[in-house]
Parts: sequence; C-alpha cells; structure tokens
Amino acid sequence: MEWRIWPGLTDYGQAVEAMEQRVAAIADGALPEAVLLVEHPPLYTAGTSANAEDLVDATRFPVHRTGRGGEYTYHGPGQRVAYVLLDLKRRRQDVRAFVAALEEWLITTLAEFQIRGERREDRVGVWVRRPERPLGFDGATAEDKIAAIGIRVRRWVTFHGISLNVDPELEHFSGIVPCGIRKHGVTSLLDLGIPVTMPEVDMLLRARFEDVFGPTR
Repeated sequence: MEWRIWPGLTDYGQAVEAMEQRVAAIADGALPEAVLLVEHPPLYTAGTSANAEDLVDATRFPVHRTGRGGEYTYHGPGQRVAYVLLDLKRRRQDVRAFVAALEEWLITTLAEFQIRGERREDRVGVWVRRPERPLGFDGATAEDKIAAIGIRVRRWVTFHGISLNVDPELEHFSGIVPCGIRKHGVTSLLDLGIPVTMPEVDMLLRARFEDVFGPTR
C-alpha cells in the first residue's frame, strides 16, 4: 500500500484525474492501494446530492462538480484532505462499513488531541459537542462538524475520502451550506484550542489508519 503526501496546494482537477487513473490501475491489479494526503486552494465541491440553494456565493471560489456522494463542501489551506483508494474486494464489500471505518479513523485520530469526535446516525461526518454555547431551541447541545466524508466506489475500489479541519479559514465555509445542514456549524482543531502542525496530524492519521484498516507498509 502506498501512503503519499503531496506538497503545497494541489489543483483539484489534477487530484481527481490522478485518483481516476489510480482507481483503474488498482481495479486491474496493476498498482497497490493508496492514501493521498493533500491540501487544496480555496474551492467548493458539489456532490451528487448537492442542492443548488445551498450554494450561497457561487462567485467567491471555484465550484467543482464531482462524482462523490454528499452535498456541498469546502476545501482549502489548513484542511487535510485524505483520498482513500482501497480495493473492497480484498477487504469487505460493504460500503456502509467502509464509511463507518472512515468515521472511526477520524474519531480515534481526534482522541489523540483529547477531542471527542462523534458520529451521528442521521448525518455523515464527525461532530463535536460545544457545551460552552447556548442550547438550541429544542434544548439540544450545540454541535459543530470537524470532519467531512464523501466517497465514490467504482469496481469496488473506493476514492475521494475525508477532510479534517486542522486550521482552515472557517469563514470560507459561509459561501455554502456545508453538507446541506443549516442547524450546525463547523469547527477545527485550532478553533477548539489545539494548535498543531500538518505533519503532526499526518503522523497520527497514518498510525490510527493502520489500527482501523491494517498495515500500510
């Protein structure tokens, strides 16, 4: 399995093209599975379930239509995007289980920073409670999303993946309704009082990935 960190800011179209080529090669048995870690310049992506009304500002950043599941999301500097290219034929041919494993990967990584990430049955991604904020009108504790998940599967090979907010400009999310959810906000490690470097995050992502998915060496 290959674990690759791309330096600098990666053009989104270039990343998608690289994923497409790699997925085909993995499906054909020509190349091993891979995890590609990237940062993108500021942009919005629209998944297959995106609602046009959730694109609040269509002129702020480039908008990319993509084949992944989900709705609108933001990518930008300070956000670690991990494209996870795994052959489910060699693992477990269960897409729901794969998404749950991605959530577990993020939750165990966040735990290393003493952050309790949680999954929700009615929404994909990883969430953190914000008890320091006022309760909602329904009496519920405020929550923010810290990591998003959007995947696609072709010939039982997965691509696209997860995005973890390390220290992005959170105001950039205001140009969309992230994942179509208006009730909750977004947060980051820095916003939660955890200033860390991207290499530190990458090291823990790799270690916890192996706990969930197995060795990558």
